[in-house]
Amino acid sequence: MNRFIFVIAALFAASSLLAQNTVRFTIKSLPANPAVGSALYAAGSFNGWNPKDEQYKFKKDESGNYFLEFKLNPGKYQYKITGGGWDKVECKKGGAGVDNRVLVLTTDTSVELTIEEWQDKLPAKPKLSTASKNVCIIDTAFFIPQLKRTRRIWIYLPPSYCDGKNQKYPVLYMHDGQNLFEDSSSFSGEWGVDEYFDTAKLKECIVIGVDHGSNKRLNEYNPYDNERFGKGEGNLYADFLVKSLKPFIDRRFRTIRNKENTFVAGSSMGGLISMYAVLKYPKLFGGAGVFSPAFWVGPAIFDDIKTKGPKINSAIYFYAGKQESESMVPDMLKAFEGMAMGSKAKMTIVIRDDGKHNEPTWRKEFPLFYEWLMK
Repeated sequence: MNRFIFVIAALFAASSLLAQNTVRFTIKSLPANPAVGSALYAAGSFNGWNPKDEQYKFKKDESGNYFLEFKLNPGKYQYKITGGGWDKVECKKGGAGVDNRVLVLTTDTSVELTIEEWQDKLPAKPKLSTASKNVCIIDTAFFIPQLKRTRRIWIYLPPSYCDGKNQKYPVLYMHDGQNLFEDSSSFSGEWGVDEYFDTAKLKECIVIGVDHGSNKRLNEYNPYDNERFGKGEGNLYADFLVKSLKPFIDRRFRTIRNKENTFVAGSSMGGLISMYAVLKYPKLFGGAGVFSPAFWVGPAIFDDIKTKGPKINSAIYFYAGKQESESMVPDMLKAFEGMAMGSKAKMTIVIRDDGKHNEPTWRKEFPLFYEWLMK
C-alpha cells in the first residue's frame, strides 16, 4: 500500500513538473550606465520578491544581451528587474517608479524587456521627510536578543498623547517599518499610516513600526524552513515582538496592555508573519491585518490554521487583490475557510478586483482595516 502511494505521489510530482512552462526574459535595451556590477536579477511574486536571488540572475548570450530562462507553473505573476537590491531597481528616466511588470503564463513564453534607468544611477536628490510630527524613531539599532541582531524601531504617538491627561492607548505592531510613515525610506511609497491617524475620527492608537531586515526579510517573516530561501526565523521574530518589544513599549509609553487593545498587521511576508503571530499568541493579539499574505512561501501556515485556529477568537482582516499572483486569492480563501471551520474569530475577507501587490494599494486599504477593527 505504501509503495502504491509513493508511486502515485511520484507520478503527481512528475506531472506537475511537466505542466510547467519555460519563461525567457531578454533585455533588449539598457541605459548607458548598467546597474552596479552589471549583475541583473528578476525579483517577483515567483521568488518572494528577493532582489538578489541567484536562481534568477541574468546571463549574457553570444551577442552580449542579458537573458534569463526558468520554469514556472501556469498563472499570473508580477516582477521587476534589479541590480541586486531595491536601491538598484529599474525606474523611469526621470526617476519615477515603474509599476510591477505582469507575466500571464499559459504556455512557453519569451519576453523582451526595456530598462529605462536604474534608481541608483540617478543624481542624488535631497530626501524630504513626509513623516508627521507625531512620528519619531525610538532606536536606530534596537537589539533583538532572539536573533542576535539589531533593527530600527519607529513609533507613532496620537495627537492627544502629550495633552497632559495621562490617557492610555491601544497599540498596533506593524512590519516593514520603512514603508509605513516615511516616503524617503520606503521602497515604492509609504502607507501613510501617520497621515491617516492624524485625521481619523476613531479611537486613537499608538503604532510601532519594525524595519525589515533587508536580505533577512524572507527568513525573519517566515516561521517555516524553505528549501529555496533557507531557515525560517519567524518563530523567533514573533517571540521578539511579544517577549522583548512589547514589554519595552509598555514600560516606556502609556499603553492599554490587554489583548483587546493589542494588534498586529503587515503585507506580503508581513501578512504571513502577522497571521502566524495571532496563531502562536492567541491570548495576546486581539486583532490582525493580513494584507496580501505570502502564504505560498510558508504553506505550513495552513497546518497551523487547522490545529491552532479553533483556539482563536481575535479579529482578523483578510485582504487580497485579483491583480496579484495567481495563488493569492485561492490561498486567502483557503486560510479564511480553514479558520472558519472551528474558530470563534471575528473575521472578514476583502477581495478587490483592482487590488495590486504594492504600497499604494495597501495605503488605500489600511483605513478600511482599522475602521473595521474598531467596530
